Amino acid sequence: MDRFADIALQEIAIGKDILLIVSGGERHIGASSTAYLNEGQMHVQTCAVPGHKEHVLSEGLAMRAAEMLSRTVTVVMGIHYDQLSREEISAISGHVSRLMEEYLLRQVGTRFEHQSNQGNE
Repeated sequence: MDRFADIALQEIAIGKDILLIVSGGERHIGASSTAYLNEGQMHVQTCAVPGHKEHVLSEGLAMRAAEMLSRTVTVVMGIHYDQLSREEISAISGHVSRLMEEYLLRQVGTRFEHQSNQGNE
């Protein structure tokens, strides 16, 4: 069984904006990143709890999601497992990236289907 199988991505819609929570292991809040479009440029603001490193991932994930979805996106991350090796940290990073890509593909596909159905009405 995959040691990191409990890492999950949860979506909460907040009006037209999106909150994504990425957590696993000993769940907590380690960092939050909000990406948004302002005057035609994408920006990101990040807050990291001292001693935590989730911001290394949350910033890029928030930017990717906001760009793909053309919406303001906040990513809150908290993943903790004891005594990780560099290889395990890399595996977690890859797992989280795959979760985000799968989520974005579902969202873009849903948006495409919705637009296609509107043309048939």
